[in-house]
Amino acid sequence: MDRQDLEPSWKRWLDRLLVLDVFLVLGGAVWFGLAVIANGQGLSVPMQLFQRLWDPLFTPAIGLLMGAALINGIWSWWQRRMQLEAQKNDI
Repeated sequence: MDRQDLEPSWKRWLDRLLVLDVFLVLGGAVWFGLAVIANGQGLSVPMQLFQRLWDPLFTPAIGLLMGAALINGIWSWWQRRMQLEAQKNDI
C-alpha cells in the first residue's frame, strides 16, 4: 500500500500548510537580515515594512511552527510508548 492511501486528506493538507509555514518563516528571516543590512546603509523602508508585518504575519507563523514541532514530538513519543507496551504485551 502507498503511504498516501494510509493517511487522511486533512493530514496531507496540514503537512502542506506546515511546509508553507516553514518557507514563510525562513523567508522572513532572510528578509530581516537583508533589512538590517539595508538599514545600516541608510535605507529604512525594508525594516519598516518588516516591523509592520511582524505582528500580523511572522509572529503567528513562528508560533504555528513551534506548536507543530511540540505536538509532533509529543505524538511521536506517545506512539513509541504505545508500540513498546504492545510489544511487552505480546511477549
